Amino acid sequence: MSRASDRKRPLVSAAPADPSRRQLLTAGLVAGAGAALTGLAVRPAVAAGDPAITEIQDWNRYLGDGVDARPYGTPSPFESKVVRRNVAWLTADPVSSVNFTPLHELDGIITPNGLCFERHHAGIAEVDPAMHRLMISGLVDKPLVFTMADLKRFPRENRVYFLECAANSGMEWRGAQLNGCQFTHGMVHCVVYTGVRLRLLLEEAGVKANGKWLLAEGADSSAMTRSIPMEKALDDCMVAFAMNGEALRPEQGYPLRLVVPGWEGNMWVKWLRRLEVGDMAWHHREETSKYTDLLANGKARRFTWVMDVKSVITSPSPQAPVTHGRGPLVISGLAWSGNGTISRVDVTTDGGRNWKTARLDGPSLPKALHRFYLDIDWDGSELLLQSRAIDADGFVQPTKDELRAARGENSIYHNNGIQTWYVKADGVVENVEVS
Repeated sequence: MSRASDRKRPLVSAAPADPSRRQLLTAGLVAGAGAALTGLAVRPAVAAGDPAITEIQDWNRYLGDGVDARPYGTPSPFESKVVRRNVAWLTADPVSSVNFTPLHELDGIITPNGLCFERHHAGIAEVDPAMHRLMISGLVDKPLVFTMADLKRFPRENRVYFLECAANSGMEWRGAQLNGCQFTHGMVHCVVYTGVRLRLLLEEAGVKANGKWLLAEGADSSAMTRSIPMEKALDDCMVAFAMNGEALRPEQGYPLRLVVPGWEGNMWVKWLRRLEVGDMAWHHREETSKYTDLLANGKARRFTWVMDVKSVITSPSPQAPVTHGRGPLVISGLAWSGNGTISRVDVTTDGGRNWKTARLDGPSLPKALHRFYLDIDWDGSELLLQSRAIDADGFVQPTKDELRAARGENSIYHNNGIQTWYVKADGVVENVEVS
């Protein structure tokens, strides 16, 4: 496969940028605007005498709800803005559409179940688990049908993985389009999956020697199907029935979904009902069960399953502007790679002139999100924020120009180019590009 990220770039500072869009580097973008903090204490934000401290508030006066008032907990009403959102004009009908994870409102690496983005082809299937079955058929020694109770008798595992739609950042191929990392990068989430290794189920059925491909089918009305090479199916794929410690949500495939770590999200078939083993000739007839990436010369990249190394700064970002003025500023973001772990993330505050190594914090797990931070002392100057991730295999996140030079602008899939946020002196942030 030919990929722009296959070309390992030297880990050195980029040449000075000369933006052609909006003349962003005309003045004020200096290295001092992003001086790294090395332990500077955060100054008190409010002077003494603040009424929030000196006056008794309502929550100090009255009893609150008891333990039975909220049998399934909900977020605070003060966090009501933290929700998935869609872009109405992206698709003709919301039944076959997508909404986006509010990355700018989250921290750590685990996405709450109620905020994991959704992608549907026929709306949410409401499946009765007592009536749900998983069938394994085709080139197997013993065709099998499992109930949910059957599946839960197999040895189970807990694994943390990211799931990214291949079309994540797809609107940005031709230039900056959507003003918010929720919309540019929000088709990704990361949760703890609980389930059974797919390999155990296939071994139970007995895959024949010529069984080289696996067709997975969902129980929704679109009968969503995707084919997977047997090598991947026998490696790290799972059949999951829980996420983050509870049953899958209906929009995430309840009661059963396929987990295909590190590979594009369309292969993670939801409401999983059927697994059919086939040979090479069978697979060639399944031309609809994969995505392709159209190149500038009219040819297409096929079998582009692995999600390339990628990152994005989630704060500051267009939906998370700087509101506290000058002083200590935490730059935060996410990095991930379908190849495994992230070894390093560099951050620039001046559009690529100078780079600093960010701090990776929290678990570093293969094929999961990684959280990074860079603590700076902001002097109020304009910033051009970018992050550049490097994974453990040595792949380096490319610039958008490098990506377009290799693949053109015809595709909407596998855009892992470096994202740029322009932070204005008043703290407002905008989606831009530099070249």
